[in-house]
Amino acid sequence: MSKGTITLILAGGLALSGCQSATTSSTRAGEFGCIAGTVGGAVVGGVIGATIGSGTGQLWAVGSGATLGAAGGNALTCY
Repeated sequence: MSKGTITLILAGGLALSGCQSATTSSTRAGEFGCIAGTVGGAVVGGVIGATIGSGTGQLWAVGSGATLGAAGGNALTCY
């Protein structure tokens, strides 16, 4: 995997983690778990997309995988 792809995955994960809404709990641990789940899902989804995609479609596969992974991680860890 190239450095550009890894940079894109990490930048996308960080950008998506900034879109988190405030949690209802007042503890920092709950907020950290929510952000970590979203970013972790984006990274895992991006890596899976990078392994599935090939050629010029690989960028689309990475972007789609990161987006869907972030949404899945958010749904699992944020309540």
